[in-house]
Amino acid sequence: MNTAQRTATRRITGSTMHHLRAFVATLVVACGLLVVSFGNANAAGIRLPEAQTITLDNGATLILVQRKDVPMVAATALVRGGSLADPAGKEGSADLLASLLSQGAGTRDALTFAQAVDGAGGSLSIESSQDAIVAEAQFLSKDSGLMLSLLADALLRPRMDPTEFAKLKQRAIAGIATAKDSDPRRLIGSYVDAWLFRGHPYGRPTGGDETSLARIGLADLQAFRQAQMGGDRLILVIAGDFDPAAITAQVRSAFGSWARASGSLPTISAETRQQGRRILLVDKPGATQTYFTFANIGTTRNDPARAAQDIVATAFGGRFTSMLNTELRVKSGLTYGARAGIDRQVQPGSVDISTYTKTDSTRAAIDMAIATLDRLHHDGLDAATQQSAKNYIAGQFAPRLETAAQVGTSLAWLTLYGEPRSYIDGYLDEVTAATPEQVAAARAVFPDSKDLVMVVIGDAAKIRDLLKTYGPVTEMRLSDPHFSP
Repeated sequence: MNTAQRTATRRITGSTMHHLRAFVATLVVACGLLVVSFGNANAAGIRLPEAQTITLDNGATLILVQRKDVPMVAATALVRGGSLADPAGKEGSADLLASLLSQGAGTRDALTFAQAVDGAGGSLSIESSQDAIVAEAQFLSKDSGLMLSLLADALLRPRMDPTEFAKLKQRAIAGIATAKDSDPRRLIGSYVDAWLFRGHPYGRPTGGDETSLARIGLADLQAFRQAQMGGDRLILVIAGDFDPAAITAQVRSAFGSWARASGSLPTISAETRQQGRRILLVDKPGATQTYFTFANIGTTRNDPARAAQDIVATAFGGRFTSMLNTELRVKSGLTYGARAGIDRQVQPGSVDISTYTKTDSTRAAIDMAIATLDRLHHDGLDAATQQSAKNYIAGQFAPRLETAAQVGTSLAWLTLYGEPRSYIDGYLDEVTAATPEQVAAARAVFPDSKDLVMVVIGDAAKIRDLLKTYGPVTEMRLSDPHFSP
């Protein structure tokens, strides 16, 4: 979890987590945004570019990163206060609001707003995460004024048109229903969150469910915007080819008068790791496949063992040649894919193991997934596997920081979470320096197989009895309009 690579399976709507999972590369980044220093091939480090930080009178934070080789400007705006601030029973408010902000703003209705973006050859999108409303825009440098004007209109002066709201709300509800009919993998993460984090804010669906979305009215979104959006919550990063003095003046003019948010940010306590097993069976009558996830409470964004944990996660379930995928797909053919991941949050997020299989092979797949988890804890990772995982991590990160938009987004999230540049700058060194002892200790980020919170979507009539052999089972129907029993 920005929040971000797990979204396709963890959220039904467009909520993008944008987490800065630290995968750092030894590759040279040709775009020039990053300064790459070399010792040897394994000690190469990526460094974020220098940036200028300016605080506006209303508390907004402006960060400028110049790049002159391409005549483009990218803006990332984070407004603190995302779905964690959704009113109880009206989950999905932040997500609907984010979608509505660009459906007409200022003097432009939805169509003319979209035409203004497309006519300039630019892009502008607004989504929500747990912690912020997220706006991202890219335009030619000559159109930076238009970009900031459109962005300011969307955030400060959205039209909040009732017709557009009704469309978005209906689309969100229909999207959940469609996923239930066609591809439950898109939903299983929401069931996992709700079952793992019962009664905790992390268990609330970022995009809402059919019940909560139906309760939300346009007045609720207007109240949410008043309480949770304001100049004091804004982090705006502009990266690319621009004149610093001119762009700063434009930003002050566009955003400097934005009043403070009237509400307070939510406070989140830490959840503890779950002991024992408990199983949620989500009944999909007639299903020919079983989708299942094992989960438990994991760790935080600032865990000092982050690099070693990522080595373990990569080797165990983070690539095609991982232990899980090798056993469940390559060797046995039980599935088309199996993965494991760490979703780091400000408070401990989840760790999980996910896959799917034919209904008839449900037991074989569950047994093999558990056996592979046991092997991770019992046997660990040999030296060759550890080095291979380090190399894989190294090869994945540089492409994620090649463009102005990617660098700007990274700086924005570092700022929102109050994290130092070393969160990225020093990461490769940490991966390289991780010792076998540190990697061995980091295996504990994944739970013991006796402590699994399990969610299974499938035909209950065919798999109910076998699931009871793994632990106590609670049932609900896939057709229920919520994600928890």
